[in-house]
Amino acid sequence: MLIAADGGQSLHWRRRGRGQSLLIAALEEARWWRDLRLVNWDCFLRTAISDIEVEYVEIKGKTIPCGCCSSTKSTNENHKESTSENHKCEEKVEGEFLKVPGYENEVEFGVLTSFAYPLEGGLGDIVVATTRVETMLGDTAIAIHPDDQRYSHLHGKFAIHPFNGRKLPIICDAILVDPKFGTGAVKITPAHDPNDFEVGKRHNLDFINIFTDDGRINSNGGMVFAGMPRFKAREAVTVALQEKGLHKGVKAHEMRLGICSRTKDVVEPMIKPQWYVNCSSMAAEAFDAVMNDESKKIEIIPKQYIAEWKRWLENIRDWCVSRQLWWGHQIPAWYVTLEDDELKELGAFKDHWVVARNEEAALLEASKIFDGKKLRLTQDPDVLDTWFSSGIFPLSVLGWPDDSEDLKAFYPTSVLETGHDILFFWVARMVMLGIKLGGVVPFRKVYLHPMIRDAHGHKMSKSSGNVIDPLEVISGITLEGLHKRLEDGNLDISQLKDAKEGQAKDFPNGIPECGADALRFALLSYTAQSDKINLDIQRVVGYRQWCNKLWNAIRFAMSKLGDDYTPPLNIVPDIMPFSCQWILSVLNKAITKTVSSLESYEFSAATEAVYAWWRYQLCDVFIEVIKPYFTSNDPSFVHARRFAQDTLWVCLDNGLRLLHPFMPYVTEELWQRLPARKEYATKESIMICEYPSVVEFWTNERVEREMDLVDSAVKSLRSFRDLLPAKEKNERQTALARCQTNEISEIIKSRELEISTLGALSSLKVLSKDDAAPAGCKVSVVNEDLSVFLKLRGTLNAEAEREKLMKKMEEIQKQCDGLSKMMNASGYKEKVPQKIHKDNVDKLATLMQELVSFEQARQILEQQFS
Repeated sequence: MLIAADGGQSLHWRRRGRGQSLLIAALEEARWWRDLRLVNWDCFLRTAISDIEVEYVEIKGKTIPCGCCSSTKSTNENHKESTSENHKCEEKVEGEFLKVPGYENEVEFGVLTSFAYPLEGGLGDIVVATTRVETMLGDTAIAIHPDDQRYSHLHGKFAIHPFNGRKLPIICDAILVDPKFGTGAVKITPAHDPNDFEVGKRHNLDFINIFTDDGRINSNGGMVFAGMPRFKAREAVTVALQEKGLHKGVKAHEMRLGICSRTKDVVEPMIKPQWYVNCSSMAAEAFDAVMNDESKKIEIIPKQYIAEWKRWLENIRDWCVSRQLWWGHQIPAWYVTLEDDELKELGAFKDHWVVARNEEAALLEASKIFDGKKLRLTQDPDVLDTWFSSGIFPLSVLGWPDDSEDLKAFYPTSVLETGHDILFFWVARMVMLGIKLGGVVPFRKVYLHPMIRDAHGHKMSKSSGNVIDPLEVISGITLEGLHKRLEDGNLDISQLKDAKEGQAKDFPNGIPECGADALRFALLSYTAQSDKINLDIQRVVGYRQWCNKLWNAIRFAMSKLGDDYTPPLNIVPDIMPFSCQWILSVLNKAITKTVSSLESYEFSAATEAVYAWWRYQLCDVFIEVIKPYFTSNDPSFVHARRFAQDTLWVCLDNGLRLLHPFMPYVTEELWQRLPARKEYATKESIMICEYPSVVEFWTNERVEREMDLVDSAVKSLRSFRDLLPAKEKNERQTALARCQTNEISEIIKSRELEISTLGALSSLKVLSKDDAAPAGCKVSVVNEDLSVFLKLRGTLNAEAEREKLMKKMEEIQKQCDGLSKMMNASGYKEKVPQKIHKDNVDKLATLMQELVSFEQARQILEQQFS
């Protein structure tokens, strides 16, 4: 998780795995073995890495014409001139330069080097080409196509290595060699190339490793080059070939270069003895658990990642579980060296390995196998792949391999939540091992969250210096503090300079203290962004400010409830004021939307629903509209005041519980401050309270429709205030409402208190459609049935008002024309469903009525200023 403990995790410390014995049991069940194979080697980390830790970059070398060919004259003219001057036109080849860990200067890639191998017996030479010329030090053969007539005379012959005299057989291989590509001859380095590795096995070639674990040339590469870093050796080998007259030139070459996703080191294929686990049968079962619709056992959310699951598990390979790192579980295998063994190196004999939970058990097992022989044990220095150790996590924490009570009660678990980038790394491994060792899948659902990037959409990485530490967002940090963290890292001078400039641009004043709740809420609200989150700290700051609004709501409530307030046992909305009925009804809808969104793992929609209710309905409307009940001495408000108190308490209690999963800290603090029902035992914490559920009789669609009309009228009236002189903006104004129907007129009259309170009006007069339009007023058409007017003290700008009305009428007319054109199109009635057709008819009628209302407003304006 991103937020760690500060984000609100609940941990069960009793359920912890038991280490080595668990791993041994898992390894034995998974059927592992040791083999000598080609692995992806990270020379910087000095360890093997998995295929899925390798990222590939496309390298495009380029050929640059010489000066004579790049002038404004045609190429033919230039060549004619250069020939007359005895000038040889040459092209320059330039690859792509990349920064490689451990090298001061960037290294060039994307260049294909051709060179010749002398043939034995004076038969001439044979030309090969490579983008990794340093690997020729480990070549053990040259391959040609058996049907290539150019080389038919070389079948069974040998080439001679120019630096060590090693004889390289000319072999025929129709699988690898394409006679139409290049010279049709391919150098074979079985210990450092995947394709060559297979050729080496087919033709029983020598496998010669020329690299040390840190990427230097070893003694197999020759004393001249021994100790050189591999890319320095590339330059040295090129020079040595040129000196021997064997270098045949270079050209640009497009290629895919494997890069370690963690270190950005160039991956080197290396032959190493490693421990492997066969995944074929486990992968097939894990594949079916997700892909078999008839017996689906696991649901992946979002569904888009099912294709990724299918791709990985259909192309599964044996799993290399060895890692050459100093952290992790050391492989529980010991090599037995016998006193009379001729070869004493670790791993010299494949049948000298024993697996045990400790050295004492290993010695006992070895003594049984090699009865009566003197021996010594050496534990394999490698460690297990972290993903293997973590792959048995769902089982190990519940006591497996023992048939514990916890295992019976809690396995399989319900939901796994993790990042989509480790769907195969971890999730698939847990499923494979869970089925293999536990008998069933370890969980029923997998929720994959997006990956967090910086505000610009760039991947966060230490080398870029754009990593955002969640603890710094929670607690806040100055710009100087951000710079200090970079300085304490391992960036070089140029990277440090760029990273500091990026921080100064993004966080000129540092990162303000936002708290865990605001960060948590922001991240959840971002989850609609599919596979990545472009994290803007200002959005987190906005939610921190919203937390302040929650505090203010509680302060207001406590001031209005009073010290002796007792919450109601139940409430009856039908006898309550209009605003109380409305807030309870929309609370029901917020609960429905939040719960359904949580159940479908649509967390962004859930945050949107609870945020909108709290901010725009409870705080902005309800709390404002009930204030007159507490500030006025009107006797008719006595009962309304009590109803408002009860409704406010119910809303805050439900609202805090609704919000709690998203903001656990602030909701706990605020909920503890609310008065409790005395007849009921108060829960110790909000987190163990029941989550809110819908109360059917709170829902009132009629009240909601009326409040929508009130809200629209208030917004229209408020929009006038922006146009008032500064001295009048905070003063209460006189407004009028002109209604086209009796129904609307009755609604507006009955809701005068709400409109006047929210619109900050001194009075509201309701007019019928037959009443004369008021003079000297600004007008706004709310809808086809309602227009509102605001009396002005100064002079109305008739031209500006006329222009505004005409612009709005043009917009509505454009919508009418578009809808009419669509409905009159050929085949419309036959193709469009009846319900949609009816909706379009109603929409067109509404637009036409609005157009009439705006036209009436325009005529009124014309009459006033004619």
